[in-house]
Amino acid sequence: MEGLAAAALSAIWLGILTSISPCPLATNIAAVSYLGRQVENTRGVIISGLFYTLGRMTTYAAIGVLIVVSMLAIPDVSNFLQKYMNKALGPVLIVAGMFLLGLISFSFGGGAGHERVKGIIEKNSIIGSFLLGLIFALSFCPVSAALFFGALVPLAVKQNSSVFLPILYGAGTALPVIIFALFIEISADFAAKAFHKLTAVELWFRRVTGIIFILMGVYFSITFIFKLQII
Repeated sequence: MEGLAAAALSAIWLGILTSISPCPLATNIAAVSYLGRQVENTRGVIISGLFYTLGRMTTYAAIGVLIVVSMLAIPDVSNFLQKYMNKALGPVLIVAGMFLLGLISFSFGGGAGHERVKGIIEKNSIIGSFLLGLIFALSFCPVSAALFFGALVPLAVKQNSSVFLPILYGAGTALPVIIFALFIEISADFAAKAFHKLTAVELWFRRVTGIIFILMGVYFSITFIFKLQII
């Protein structure tokens, strides 16, 4: 139970870190602008923000089910993961940490198309907000891909949680939208300035998380691959 609680907190933190990474931050800024421009009352902003969050959660839950369940449903793969997951987790965490620190990189194909999507979803509606979150969640870049596929998915597989952890991750990715949807009703200028300041904060959060990933990866590798006891 304690392990699942720690995994849940980790999933939320990974989602928050993803939300202030460059690509997802851009989509969240677009979402706040969309919701704040088209909804006239605070209650409407909150409701639309919640449905935007639900859209992101749905996407990540669907991806989590497809990946985690398909892997664990195969007995041989399931047994392999249960036996070797801790060994594999070490190198995976090290690589994910190196991505976050910018030590390695790769070209992640696919355009965001955020402005085109905003143009398609012009009508002010709860469904529009939901679809916005659903589509924006699919916009992966190297950092968000490293966080989701390199950190969240292995964590979900290890905890045998195909839905719960991805949902928490999705909630974390949309958290800034809920917060700034309220702020934008108070002051659009304040919300814009605060969003831009997050880019500087994100850099340090990413570096700290990257270092932690590498340290944990080294620990898992030493403990489960080389069978050495640090403590």
